[in-house]
Amino acid sequence: MLPTSYELPAALLLLLGGTVACFAGYRLFRIVLAIYGFILGAMLASSMMGVSNTTGMIVAALAGGIAGALVLVFAYFIGIALVGAGLGALLAHAGWTYVRPGEPPALAVIALAILGAIGAMMLQRYVIVVATAFGGAWTMIVGGLAAMGDRGAARAAAAGDVWILYPLTPAPGQRWVPVAWVGLGLLGLGVQLAITGRKRR
Repeated sequence: MLPTSYELPAALLLLLGGTVACFAGYRLFRIVLAIYGFILGAMLASSMMGVSNTTGMIVAALAGGIAGALVLVFAYFIGIALVGAGLGALLAHAGWTYVRPGEPPALAVIALAILGAIGAMMLQRYVIVVATAFGGAWTMIVGGLAAMGDRGAARAAAAGDVWILYPLTPAPGQRWVPVAWVGLGLLGLGVQLAITGRKRR
């Protein structure tokens, strides 16, 4: 978790990055990959530093973010396969919650992740549009909540609660989040299919 003085700028960057991904993800896919690679790399690298070591955490976040962005940008096709695998894993988790509580079997997650990766390579354009619309929508919601100083979001982020990663399992008292996520994702999907994600002639 970032030091308090850096939380608002980070939240605004999440909100901006989510907006770009949601509404122009296909057209700017390499930029979106760089944004999400930076976020993932920064999260992983900064989590290895002690909370009291602010300078070390910031340096690690920047170095990890740059490394993550470079990896995803240069691994364009791997990035598409990873997007498909991530969608497959999300579907496994979302579908399993309707069958029984708890985590889905590992084999089901792995199988759907593999199918998602194969499907993503076969239907690249549509997978990119759907993934960036809904991934961007979720990033916008998390960034917006953090920017508004939502204490529930801050507590959940600090505690590592599951709702941060899984939109279909929101924090207590925030049952509106999945509805907003789906609505915003569908809006982004419509904008991309109609305007920003159309193939150039």
